Amino acid sequence: MSQIPQRTNWGPVLVLGSLWGLSEAALGMYLRQCASTVSGSVMTGAALFFLAAAWALSPRRRTVALMVGLAAGFKLFDALLLGLPVLHGAIGNPIFDIVVEGAAFALVIGVVSRSVTAKAAGQGLAGGLSALVAVNLFPLVKFATGVAPCVAGTAYPLSLYYAPIAVALSALTVPLGLWAGAALAALEARPVRLRWLSPAAVALSLGALALLRLL
Repeated sequence: MSQIPQRTNWGPVLVLGSLWGLSEAALGMYLRQCASTVSGSVMTGAALFFLAAAWALSPRRRTVALMVGLAAGFKLFDALLLGLPVLHGAIGNPIFDIVVEGAAFALVIGVVSRSVTAKAAGQGLAGGLSALVAVNLFPLVKFATGVAPCVAGTAYPLSLYYAPIAVALSALTVPLGLWAGAALAALEARPVRLRWLSPAAVALSLGALALLRLL
């Protein structure tokens, strides 16, 4: 685990949050009601990659909150493009999932000691645990949005049915995310910084989402 920086570099965090939001929308662009088979598990692994990368840049809970806010904002923008209400199953449920993933990551990464997460195996453990917490909390979505979680053929929630896949993927994506975040931090530390790239990345991601929906 990287050391806590002296100041927060919000630029790269904005980029990561925008990419997370865009990936959520892109992965679910054909899903109007429910996740399909393992798609939710893939989204969990992707979400924890971006959260871990942002954490490596700025290991603070407000960083996680910003990431969650950005990703949720993209889903709200997607709702506008699709003409869907916020509490629609394709909007409200993914937003709840984003919030749960952020909360699970913040909880686990705050509990697991730094000596453990300093090693790749410990980072993988933190990723797997984060996914396990998130997928077990997601069935509560029906109390938040009024829309029941997607279920398998046996009426078993997909988030739990495919939990092993989410855990296994996240055990890989969290170490990769921490490595990617550390690489971004090294680039950000260079003397010449193109600060305009961060808001440009947000704008480009929103434009890409709009373009995807028009195609």
